[in-house]
Amino acid sequence: MTQFDMSKNEIKVAPNDGSYLLDGYELVCGLEVHVELATATKLFSASANRFGDEPNTHIDPVTLGLPGALPVLNRQAVELAMRIGLALNCTVQSSTFHRKNYFYPDMPKAYQISQYDQPINVNGWLELPSGKSIGIERAHLEEDTGKSTHVGGAGGRIHGSAHSLIDFNRAGVPLVEIVGRPDIATPDEARQYVTELRQILVAIGASDAKMEEGSMRCDANVSVRKPGAPLGIRCEIKNVNSVRSLGRAIEYEARRQIVLLEAGEKIRQETRHWDETDGRTHTLRSKEDADDYRYFLEPDLVPLDPDAAWIEAVRAALPMLPRERRNRLAQATGVASDAESIMVIVERGQDDYVLAVGLAGGDVGRALVHVKEAFAEQGSNPAVPAGDLAGMIILETGGKLTSTQAKTVLGELVAHGGGDATAIAAAKGFEALDNSALEAIVDQVIAAQSESWAKYCGGEEKAMGALVGAIMKASQGKADGKAVTALLQAKRS
Repeated sequence: MTQFDMSKNEIKVAPNDGSYLLDGYELVCGLEVHVELATATKLFSASANRFGDEPNTHIDPVTLGLPGALPVLNRQAVELAMRIGLALNCTVQSSTFHRKNYFYPDMPKAYQISQYDQPINVNGWLELPSGKSIGIERAHLEEDTGKSTHVGGAGGRIHGSAHSLIDFNRAGVPLVEIVGRPDIATPDEARQYVTELRQILVAIGASDAKMEEGSMRCDANVSVRKPGAPLGIRCEIKNVNSVRSLGRAIEYEARRQIVLLEAGEKIRQETRHWDETDGRTHTLRSKEDADDYRYFLEPDLVPLDPDAAWIEAVRAALPMLPRERRNRLAQATGVASDAESIMVIVERGQDDYVLAVGLAGGDVGRALVHVKEAFAEQGSNPAVPAGDLAGMIILETGGKLTSTQAKTVLGELVAHGGGDATAIAAAKGFEALDNSALEAIVDQVIAAQSESWAKYCGGEEKAMGALVGAIMKASQGKADGKAVTALLQAKRS
């Protein structure tokens, strides 16, 4: 039985068996991700779409819903929405705009122009690095709301605040809402989904997808059920602003619902807020249904009907997607496509660079390791020319540099934006030992460290550390660690 100690804000559960059953319940989760599009102007007006400017400087009659103002659809926003749909394996179709009616201070018109029963993108899927596919129900166009800032109170929430400020710069910014099907079964899958989606959005140039700036916001619909039972009542967690928080929020909410069900209580369909400070979700309001929004066709906009030629032109212009890039790099390096090094390099956009090092003669596997470790701040176009890094790797793999020396040379390359690896090694006085000289040192250390050698020969693997350390000291750092290990292993056998 799950135990929930409200005073300690914790839930204790039995260890998972791999199926992510929480005390006999399974998690069912679907994500709704709102993505601001990387357009120059807003969805229906010529005001700038730009983050971080002075509040209420990018407003106009359309944004504020003034009498007589008419919306004009942004063609670039439509194309970016199509790009998202095609990247997510959706069908791009004819669509219509609706008015979604509700009142909130950051909605100046008292309605939001969105898409309802005829969205532009439908029936797609996203493949996780694990290979599991998560269904995409729709990815539709809509306009963003303004931004509320609550002054005073705790955690910047409206409850307990002294007053609120409204910035309408964000109102009218083009959004695509990506509605996933409830195929997510673990918090980790949710994290994978958002991470992969973000990489796709950035790769295709649709959005900068910066969760910390609000250009990508995530709502999680969470329910639990016994295996094989009908879907449970879902609760929506609004506007989670980091991948880490998303996983924590989903797990907490699932466990909260289990506690209620085990106590014989019912789950209320509601919208909840994740509080990072106390690690809990809190009730915001009862969950609305579609009928509550009184959708009706937007009378000031005609249906959107992209022709086949336009759709195919957008499809043809799509770049290689992250999954394809991971597979390409994995094939070149012999490393699994879901390995951390592959994931990190592709996320940074450095995979083309790693492959260029290979084309310049450097070992691609070593390039992968070095770029991951030393190029975190270099961006997708590192300052070190690919040929210069290849030159260092050639020295390393050819036995002219030890691994320690190679790291030193690499540091110099990074610090100076490139250089001649051979000249740097010579200036440092680096000279790798030949095999005969290294073997002589190994023999000397074995004789001097007879006790450690006996322990190592007796199967005590940690004794190798003392031997390797002594050999490196005797060689004045010129011995290669891998070569030393190989020699010791050969002599023991």
